[in-house]
Amino acid sequence: MPPEIFLYERLADDFIAAIESGTYGPGEKLPSLRALSSQQGVSVSTVMQAYYLLEARGWIEARDRSGFYVRHQLPNVLPEPEISTPLADPSHVSMRDLVERIVHADWQYPDLVRMGAAHPNPELAATAQINHFIKKVAGEMGEKSGMYDYVPGAASLRVQIARRGLLSGCSFSPDDVIITNGCSEAINLCLRAVCKPGDTVAIESPMSFDALLCLDVLGLKVIEIPTGPQEGISLEALERSLVSNRVQAVLVISNFNNPLGSCIPVDNKRALADLAARHQVPLIENDIFGELYFGDQRPEVIKAFDQEGWVMLCSSFSKTLSPGYRVGWVVPGRFQEMVEWLKYTTSLASPTLNEFAIAAFSASSRYQTYMRKTRRAYARRVAGMSQAVRRYFPEDCKLTRPAGGFILWVELPEQVDSLRLYRLALQAGVAIAPGYLFSATDQYRNFIRLNAANWSPDSEKHIQQLGILIEKERVK
Repeated sequence: MPPEIFLYERLADDFIAAIESGTYGPGEKLPSLRALSSQQGVSVSTVMQAYYLLEARGWIEARDRSGFYVRHQLPNVLPEPEISTPLADPSHVSMRDLVERIVHADWQYPDLVRMGAAHPNPELAATAQINHFIKKVAGEMGEKSGMYDYVPGAASLRVQIARRGLLSGCSFSPDDVIITNGCSEAINLCLRAVCKPGDTVAIESPMSFDALLCLDVLGLKVIEIPTGPQEGISLEALERSLVSNRVQAVLVISNFNNPLGSCIPVDNKRALADLAARHQVPLIENDIFGELYFGDQRPEVIKAFDQEGWVMLCSSFSKTLSPGYRVGWVVPGRFQEMVEWLKYTTSLASPTLNEFAIAAFSASSRYQTYMRKTRRAYARRVAGMSQAVRRYFPEDCKLTRPAGGFILWVELPEQVDSLRLYRLALQAGVAIAPGYLFSATDQYRNFIRLNAANWSPDSEKHIQQLGILIEKERVK
């Protein structure tokens, strides 16, 4: 089923066609928000989101107090990678050695330019705002701020999470929420609640390596399901796996997948919820990037279509606010009692002061202002890095075009091995994430993940360096 096209996306596509045809030339100013709103009969918000999307894709740029202009250097549009074709049989997960060699080794070199790890930009993080509320809340709570806040966690934070859930199409109560130590713990608890060692979990492919590590540690096998950068996980392939294998759980990143950047179309989200209910298989949904959308509307979650409690919704504030506070959450549906017990016996509670401070920040007017600024900043950084990749990487590369988050997934020429490229880049002072990290079966040897969160004009020379290395490897 083709992805749903929003009005702002159609408007953005019309402008791309106009730019490509010469109607608007490089450097020309585009109509103002109000003028285009009146001309097209759409809201100013729709026009704004269309311009943001064009900016994120590298077609236009914003100039302070002047408006939007066509870029002088237009995108050399690279095609997106095709839908993945992983092995269809269950596989054991063994990621520890590879992750220790790559991820942990990187941090031994403090001067590396880090373009691989999926960390938010520290300059954009809400650390200062949260610290302000930590001081305020600590003064109000006194000695209670240093005591345990037992499962399910701070009521004030669970209220804020339930309110934010309405924007993603969900209607759950604060009592349905359990606070966790980040999203990783939420996913870990969900897997432990519904699986035992040796069980099989169906996952998107490629899949974030922190999830693969969790599956590895828990002794679970995986079936990797074909997944594309636009449509997300293949419903047909997933259903075939559910019919032909004893699958105990499904694990997906519904919005702005890491590393693909895919946002599952709303009809497919509805179908996934139905699939979980029909097969009575728990579906663990990771929505950690869902708030970092570039469009005018927060995308729905699969949980919004869950009628029988089979969807276990996990997220955190790590990508949106700041990762070091380790505050996440889960709405585990029919598995709530078991997840609560596992949380209690695993870590007893989450950091009390951090919970209450984030709750206070989320309830303030500062939160929405911060989120709007952050979304636009990441849209610009994704646009900047995407443009540089198009300019400096070989023309036979492929590049995703995410509409949210800050991750790019690049398919390199077939001759280029990403692990060798990783080592060469490391010698040049640049850290990337080789594709081997995102599959239990070495599916992505000629892929890399790039993190655009820290992109700046100074970063362009490093992308140029990578392009030179890729070209040398391609022609060896």
